[in-house]
Amino acid sequence: MSVDKKEHIINTAIELFAEKGFEGTSVRDLAAKADVNIAMVNYYFGSKDKLFEAIIEHKASYMRERLEEITTDKSKSVIEKLDAVIETYVNRILSQHHYHRIIHQELMLKQREEVHNNIITLFNKNTLIIKSIIEHGIKKKVFKKVDPELTFASILGTINQVMLSKAMCNQLMNKEKNFNPYIDENFKKRIITHLKQLIRSLLIQH
Repeated sequence: MSVDKKEHIINTAIELFAEKGFEGTSVRDLAAKADVNIAMVNYYFGSKDKLFEAIIEHKASYMRERLEEITTDKSKSVIEKLDAVIETYVNRILSQHHYHRIIHQELMLKQREEVHNNIITLFNKNTLIIKSIIEHGIKKKVFKKVDPELTFASILGTINQVMLSKAMCNQLMNKEKNFNPYIDENFKKRIITHLKQLIRSLLIQH
């Protein structure tokens, strides 16, 4: 039960931080929205900054576990592993667009240096896993000699650009402004297909 409560507070905080910003959200607001008392929030997290760090670690650890599963899957070739990475990131980020907005704001504004550095450190751990997949493909001469870090940045850059503006996505899809592209399966498949084609054209030896 305690784990459920903790996760409930984290999910509520993500929603509020995305809507009102970190500075604009008080612990009192969070407790009211989550229907818990302030003491419970403090018990689990100690402070709003520590709650923010817990959110980042909670989300990053999920992704890290998934990436490690992909890396150690001996049934997949190196390109199939990158396909799985692309699918995982697109599905995860589009389904967690509130969280993505919070992280994007924090990285852009850099208002709390310790939190900012923690985000970079956690993301770097995941980047190293993907880098190892690409380097393995280069070593086996399946992939061309490319820059592994910037190859991954190209994947994330495309996703981030799409997540930057719902209005821009709707323009790409010829949809009305009230349409939500982030829950549209066809749009998700379009991004995944494009990224797979992009990475294959960049990496595969011909």
